[in-house]
Amino acid sequence: MSDMTLTVGFDLDMTLIDSRPGIRACYLALAERTGTYIDADLAVTRLGPPLAEELINWFPAEQVPATADLYREMYPSIAIAATPAMAGAQEAIEAVRAAGGRTMVVTAKYEPNAKLHLAHLGIEPDVVVGDLWAEQKAQALREYGAAVYVGDHLGDVRGARTADALSVAVATGPCSADELRAAGADVVLDDLSAFPGWLDGYRSAAAARA
Repeated sequence: MSDMTLTVGFDLDMTLIDSRPGIRACYLALAERTGTYIDADLAVTRLGPPLAEELINWFPAEQVPATADLYREMYPSIAIAATPAMAGAQEAIEAVRAAGGRTMVVTAKYEPNAKLHLAHLGIEPDVVVGDLWAEQKAQALREYGAAVYVGDHLGDVRGARTADALSVAVATGPCSADELRAAGADVVLDDLSAFPGWLDGYRSAAAARA
């Protein structure tokens, strides 16, 4: 593996961004708009899966597609400004770039809104692919030849393994370090601030094997 071809994928929600405040605000606004109760505090404890998997808890199945469209339409004006980067997110992207690699974001989030989050925070991956969850993420990871995929959810571990990429997990989302290890993560970090140091070691080991 040459450094020039190193591609590292990252998940978005609870990996690169702390989307809880923005998503919570958007769910509260959606509840108000639709007159339907949503426990926004509960919903933000289980981020990761596609929006429809959360909405089905609060809306009849036949209303979910239209409600998801409404949520996505409301999202930019409510959720983007309220959402900070996770500790170490910018530095993690920059570490890959400094190593001559390229970065991609692969997320279950609606792609236009994912791009708005990244632009707002000044995080500039080379590629952004949205609307992919769990094993589906392997499609994009394979297409761009990602050697590593970094995420916070058991679904991210499954996506990495399906793509034959190294699964690096951060314990910053709904899944504990033990759960991530049990699911098959190759590496578990407390948060992204540990990623640049890990990447140095990974590249040194790869160079030694070359």
